[in-house]
Amino acid sequence: MEFKIEKSKLEKWADYLLNYSLRGVDKNDIVLIKGEMVTWPLISVLQDKIFKAGALADVCLVPPDNNRGQVWSASIVKNGTLEQIKKTPEWHKSRYENMTKYIEILGAENPDLFANLPEEKASALVRADMPFKKIRLSKPWVLTLFPTKAFADMENMSLEKYSDIIIKTSLTDPNLLDKIEEPVYKIMTKSKEIKIETISPTSDRTLTLKMNIAGRNVIKCTGSNNFPDGEVFTSPDANTVEGEIFVDLPVFFNGVNIEGIYLKIKNGKIVDYNAEKGYNTLKTIIETDNGSHRIGEVALGMNQGLKTTLKHPLFVEKVGGTLHIAIGESYPECYVDEPNSDSGKKQIKNLAEQGIINMSAQHVDIVVDFREGGAGKAVYLDEKEIISRDNIWIVPE
Repeated sequence: MEFKIEKSKLEKWADYLLNYSLRGVDKNDIVLIKGEMVTWPLISVLQDKIFKAGALADVCLVPPDNNRGQVWSASIVKNGTLEQIKKTPEWHKSRYENMTKYIEILGAENPDLFANLPEEKASALVRADMPFKKIRLSKPWVLTLFPTKAFADMENMSLEKYSDIIIKTSLTDPNLLDKIEEPVYKIMTKSKEIKIETISPTSDRTLTLKMNIAGRNVIKCTGSNNFPDGEVFTSPDANTVEGEIFVDLPVFFNGVNIEGIYLKIKNGKIVDYNAEKGYNTLKTIIETDNGSHRIGEVALGMNQGLKTTLKHPLFVEKVGGTLHIAIGESYPECYVDEPNSDSGKKQIKNLAEQGIINMSAQHVDIVVDFREGGAGKAVYLDEKEIISRDNIWIVPE
């Protein structure tokens, strides 16, 4: 029997995306909804609500061999040339420029179709897609994850069990997160440095990674851009990242699982790296451009209701009591209050030239588990240790 999600649950989920994450839609909006056909049940409910609100729903159905609706599908990487990849269509750009709000529904029918692509052309595809990513990030946007059998198989779960986790979390009132995140948000805002200690499984050695976060804007995430949500993040001075880290939770990227990541960073640059599984994919990420050799984000997972650690980045990075850093691009809003203003753009350009803000076609979150049994040992904000306890980060009195 075909598995179906109850219409009432899809309705509630869509309401959160439209009214909480995007702050509503009106007759002047063109809302771009992007996702594979396998995510159609949620797309269908969303477009109905958008049209009923007087706005326009621009539905972009993504081919199953295209990872997240990039400008090209995997076919061009397998069969085309670097020159072909660079020739992005003008209509694609116009579609992004004309939309006013953006919803991306993650969830793949067959991730193997875009997994393990040739390194050079796969990196070129990420770079070709970067201008469109920048456009969508400059407008109100939200990502959510729809349960699919392929993703359930990746977690070694039945579709029913996997869907239950996804839907239950996606229907939790996001307003509850604001209060939970406040103590960590306050101390991070006042801190100048974050120090992360992890344990190397091969040598039992304590690895230390430090970075300067002084003067950065700290962001509480309760569902505005990712849904479900639950993290407190900032971007460091990329030049100051120094040390080593071991990352124990799996990372799902372009259809491939990467596990057991080790990074060594010197003077802000990744100078050595390894992975117990998926090394070639990690290499593709890091070797994309100069910025992908640097760190763009540090964040604490704050969703106490997420206890099952799923591999998809939208979920694994939100698990309460975890920490993640991002290989690649920084978040401009962590440096400038109004990054899309003319003065903001000037400030960002100046900070990028100094190497403080990091520019890259990549932004890949990698997650360390600080709960019992994880590779995480300790996190310090300046000299104050914060504690991972009961699936949440707490600030001791």
